[in-house]
Amino acid sequence: MDFLRPDTLAEALALKAQRPDAVPIAGGTDVMVELNFDHRRPTALLDLTRIAELRSWDSDGGNGDGGTVRIGSGVPYTRIIDELGDRLPGLAMASRTVGSPQIRNRGTVGGNLGAASPAGDTHPVLLAGDATVEAASTKGTRLIPATAFYLGVKRNALAPDELITAVHVPVTRAPQQFAKVGTRNAMVIAVCSFAVALHPARQRVGAAVGSAAPTPRRASTAEEFLSAELTATNQWDSPKPLLDSVKRRFGDLVAEAASPIDDVRGSAAYRKHALSVLARRTLDWAWRDYSEKVA
Repeated sequence: MDFLRPDTLAEALALKAQRPDAVPIAGGTDVMVELNFDHRRPTALLDLTRIAELRSWDSDGGNGDGGTVRIGSGVPYTRIIDELGDRLPGLAMASRTVGSPQIRNRGTVGGNLGAASPAGDTHPVLLAGDATVEAASTKGTRLIPATAFYLGVKRNALAPDELITAVHVPVTRAPQQFAKVGTRNAMVIAVCSFAVALHPARQRVGAAVGSAAPTPRRASTAEEFLSAELTATNQWDSPKPLLDSVKRRFGDLVAEAASPIDDVRGSAAYRKHALSVLARRTLDWAWRDYSEKVA
């Protein structure tokens, strides 16, 4: 196995163009596990840890509402929690659930995207928050909507010569929530997960499920139902407690968006039930926060 160690992004992209079979590695929290268990034996590893361009973030929207935060693919979860928790609360919540402190110090959203596991904790938040993935090659850079990035189990939309360089996440300052169910309280792969994000400026709700389908996916029908309900009742401007019937319907539609399987972590029926419960709870938390903020 060859071990390639570029010092700059330009060098890394040139190496990826020459060796499209090379597997990128930054935190290594996914790749090293696969190597250690002999689930994967690539011909080359492309070490990205020396590339400073991937370890920074910036914002085009200042400290107020609006704008977008561009997070380099090498920024670890710990920094997202500490430095971006106020701007991207949903992503910070999801980052807190990843592994142990040691894994959060090493692991990155870029790595989570590259692995494209249906159970990746940050995926539902990126989908609900309308994020885009920045991919680069020697041919140039392109932005891929998160909704088009996940193609199948551990398959993504990257070309063989592309690397993930950043993820762009819109800032709304509106409440977001993330929750997951696991077989224990920490260091666990999600049995299922759910994220909800309020977008008051556009009068819409984002919702997405994880670990309950071949890919993370948006709960589009649930989004449309709740967005229409809130707009029709003028709740964005004058929020009031949501009716139980609305929350139940939202939860039911979220569960219908999933297509889970039975496996060692849980049954398909349990996953659907749990998603319905998570959707109702997280919506309730987010809407209470929004009501208090408006008041």
